[in-house]
Amino acid sequence: MTSQYTIVGAGAIGGTLAVHLHLAGADVQLIDADAAHVAAVREHGLRIEQPSGALLANLPISTPDDAPEQLGAVLLAVKAQATDGVAAWIAPRLADDGWVASMQNGLNEATIASHVGADRTVAAFVDLFADVIGPGVVQDGGIGAIALGEHAGPVSDRVRTLAHDLRHWGEPIVTDNVDGFLWSKLGFGAMLVATALADADMGDLIDRHRRGMHALVREVLSVATAEGIALEGFDAFVPGDYLAGAAEADAATDGLVAWLATQTKKRSGIWRDIAVRGRRTEVPTQYGPVVAAGQRHGIPTPLTAWLVDAIVRLETGAIAMDEAHLAELDGMAAA
Repeated sequence: MTSQYTIVGAGAIGGTLAVHLHLAGADVQLIDADAAHVAAVREHGLRIEQPSGALLANLPISTPDDAPEQLGAVLLAVKAQATDGVAAWIAPRLADDGWVASMQNGLNEATIASHVGADRTVAAFVDLFADVIGPGVVQDGGIGAIALGEHAGPVSDRVRTLAHDLRHWGEPIVTDNVDGFLWSKLGFGAMLVATALADADMGDLIDRHRRGMHALVREVLSVATAEGIALEGFDAFVPGDYLAGAAEADAATDGLVAWLATQTKKRSGIWRDIAVRGRRTEVPTQYGPVVAAGQRHGIPTPLTAWLVDAIVRLETGAIAMDEAHLAELDGMAAA
């Protein structure tokens, strides 16, 4: 039987997954709030630009106003700050056997579960390097990992089916420890977020500002450890090395910087949101829970709190992109 999916949020992550699911034979429909994007996909199809050539899929797409009244398997790929409102919109439309998977950045599963129920929530970790570069067009910036599991309970048939249906993309990791990947990504992602404070390649900035970057990662991962999370490595990120010692962290960053150099995407999605799209980012929604968890465990998180504040000031025009901000981070780490 052909799998059927509704992807809510047809941008960088949702659009990429939609095309690969379609090319693997799944039945995919899209819902997106950007009218220009919807119009372009209706007229020209959804195109994924890759170094090896473009992938094109002609998929049904609607806005929330003209979306289907009932939804089955939903892959949610909206920005983290939109999760609560969109999950509330999905809940009354979800079929009795429907479910929602969070194909997003951050820790969104609990928010989704509060609307649709824990038993209808699938957890996912997605590390795709992609950007929307125009209406109907997504640029694939490099290969990253995907991990899938249940939010509550052991790995299920629906998780295994989703992993199988993504075979055109690659081979997702099926696991009972998606949280381990999500928290590790928050550590890795903190460095990428920090690079948005300057206008230069991510890898170069991480390499030049190791003192601040390493301290920032340690802060996030220390909170994860206090939460009882078993951290998982992915792609070129080795979380345990950042909690070990200076030599191990330097070696880990050597590998990470070398891997980032192989990716065609050189700026973070946060940088693009601010510099290109001129919109608010999901950083406060992603890293607010880290600061709150640190407070619960008595673990200071001054660098994470500083990062969130700096990004908010940047996106509201209070400060401009400047590598001096990362020098400030280095100084805070040294202190």
